[in-house]
Amino acid sequence: MAGTLPGHRSGVRTRPKTGFRLLSPRSRPADSIGSAERGGLMGPMADLASTQPDTHPIICKIVNEIALITLNRPSRLNAFTPEMREAYLEALDRADHDADVRAIVVTGAGRAFCAGADFTALDGLNAAAMRSRMQNQKVPFDRALRLGKPLIAAVNGAVAGIGMAHALMADIRFAAPEAKFTTAFARLGLTAEGGTAWLLTRLVGTARAMDMLCSSRVIGAGEAERIGLVQWIVPADELLDRALAYAAALAANSAYSLARMRDQVYSAWEQDWPSAYERSQQLVYESLDRPEFTELAARRNAERGSRAASAGTEPA
Repeated sequence: MAGTLPGHRSGVRTRPKTGFRLLSPRSRPADSIGSAERGGLMGPMADLASTQPDTHPIICKIVNEIALITLNRPSRLNAFTPEMREAYLEALDRADHDADVRAIVVTGAGRAFCAGADFTALDGLNAAAMRSRMQNQKVPFDRALRLGKPLIAAVNGAVAGIGMAHALMADIRFAAPEAKFTTAFARLGLTAEGGTAWLLTRLVGTARAMDMLCSSRVIGAGEAERIGLVQWIVPADELLDRALAYAAALAANSAYSLARMRDQVYSAWEQDWPSAYERSQQLVYESLDRPEFTELAARRNAERGSRAASAGTEPA
């Protein structure tokens, strides 16, 4: 693609520059959802399917202020079971509450992001069982929309059904050229599960959402980028690196700013202009009184003065 990806250009940073180094799976084995490890990243996604057993359906790593969550059932194209879905939601919840985490990246192991629900684990499922399961889960299904931190999806392959809903809840989506997207619900006699209709309509517009939902056709990465479903297409062997670098660039900014602006964007979907404007002004007043603004503004002025002195000009 033409242009420069955010996270790859130089500029004023408010925190020390964050570097990522992908280690081989032999260097640092990935942990299960029960104990997120700090200090090492998983190896390239191509290696995950062969190095991580499906017994740990969710793998979480926390490195340099980024939580990397991997959907890890490659033998089933990372299709969700009820237990896997709950583990994923708990991973998001834990990352959101972790003060050392400033951004979250989610991806899939092997050749898929998430192929939807694993119907082999849903034998005998009916409305009553589904309702009970949803009411009793510890973390809300829409936890991704309630995060106080950016969520980036690195879509490495197929996305379908409920997997689509989870991908749509990310703030930004990177995709490999091989990525394919389908809602799939109409082919199964289902409706748009997991708020997919609400999400798709806001992301790509009513007509495109109707097309994707009613036809259940498969769209490729190129079309997904063209309609705004994904923001960047990245070669598969660079996908995770680029998503993590982007997350690192976001993590270098004010955590307060990121949380408030994320809330503003999603709240604005349901607000009229006067309400959104009034809220924005209230937040500006709040931020101006925070010590962080005073500190960062002073640092920026000092950096401008230093650059001007070096160039022999007056500060701008």
